[in-house]
Amino acid sequence: MVGVGVAGLIGTDVARAETVSEALVRAYQSNPLLNAERARQRATDENVPQALAAYRPQIVAGLSYGLQAVRNLLPDNTVQSATLKPWTIGLTVTQILFNGNRTANSVRIAELQVQSGREALRNTGQGVLLDAVTVYLNVLANQSLVEAQKANVNFLQETFNITQKRLNAGDVTPTDTAQAEARLSRGRADLNAAEVALAVSQATYAQVIGTPPVRLSPAEPVDRLTPRSREDSVAQGFKQHPAVLAAGYDVDVASTTIRVAEGTLLPTVTLQGSASRASQSDQTLGTSRTDQASVVGNISAPIYDGGLAAAQTRQAKELSSQSRLVLEQVRNQIRTAATGAWAANEGAKVAVSAAESEVRAAGVALQGVQREAAGGQRTTLEVLNSQQDLILAKARLIGAQRDRVIASYQLLSAVGKLDVRTLGLNTPDYLPDVHYHQVRDAWHGLRTPSGQ
Repeated sequence: MVGVGVAGLIGTDVARAETVSEALVRAYQSNPLLNAERARQRATDENVPQALAAYRPQIVAGLSYGLQAVRNLLPDNTVQSATLKPWTIGLTVTQILFNGNRTANSVRIAELQVQSGREALRNTGQGVLLDAVTVYLNVLANQSLVEAQKANVNFLQETFNITQKRLNAGDVTPTDTAQAEARLSRGRADLNAAEVALAVSQATYAQVIGTPPVRLSPAEPVDRLTPRSREDSVAQGFKQHPAVLAAGYDVDVASTTIRVAEGTLLPTVTLQGSASRASQSDQTLGTSRTDQASVVGNISAPIYDGGLAAAQTRQAKELSSQSRLVLEQVRNQIRTAATGAWAANEGAKVAVSAAESEVRAAGVALQGVQREAAGGQRTTLEVLNSQQDLILAKARLIGAQRDRVIASYQLLSAVGKLDVRTLGLNTPDYLPDVHYHQVRDAWHGLRTPSGQ
């Protein structure tokens, strides 16, 4: 396996360099997009205790107090006035006994949404890790290109200097000197373009990884973790890719939503208990305080709601059909992605081998042309063209090596295995079920488990 960073093209102190695994750990821990998705998943977890709240009693306390001015005209035409201070305090407890199984189905929907959200989080994690690998390899490749272009400029500068000396000696024409100067100018422009591309890739690296790159070590493909055949790639993608699993949970959510809509057509049974005390300061009344307590059962059944529940049920059924079609579409996309990633990975192996052969042949050709030019059998232009062939071959090799490593990670992502555990990264895996169990059965409390 050949990693990006060919010996002779880029001088990297491997012992002190950051590895791709370390860069992936940094991105996994600090990438804003991934951390935002984790926060979204924690918010999704709260749907479950919200749904479970319908199983629990609802307790409401009430207190009223006020001033009341009263002016009474008595039969003997006398006027009686008073300022009253009535107050009432009460407590009401309501418990739903049956609501068409809407509570149970709502809890089921919330739990399925949590499962779907976890797969979406895993998919985002795959994307972040793949982005991190890509920016890492881009920086390495652009560093190699800059070194190659520097070597090219040095060669062209030396060729230009030799050509000028030969011109002064009368061995070549001004045309040879102009050709050497033109190639030198082109080489400097190519070097500038390579340096600009390196600066851009370094900025992108800092955005994705969280820190700017300093020293990066060559990266190797992860062929040991990838599927062994095209068919195995597709099978693994269907079985474990987070997009497929999330779409499957969404189908279950849509199916359960139908039962929630149908539950609105069933009776609702509630039990309500209440206790209150009222005080009245009007001395003309027969009582000054009233205490009340009651337990009331209530059954209500919808007769006609204008067609609202029927429309919601039909709508839920159509959305369920849509979710099944989306699942099939996602499976087709994963099939295409897995097949394409497998082909790209296999093609990248061939491309690296071909590019290595091209570099070797171009190097041999350049040496031969230089020897023949020294003997007067080749022109300066032929030397320049041979050097151009070599630098282009090196650029293709660097690109092929970069694509080779990225393609192996893309294949791993296409089958749903680009994660911390599969890669064996030295960082704790983020476990979304920890927060879920912390909040699932919480009856009270405004603070999040993290203390917010």
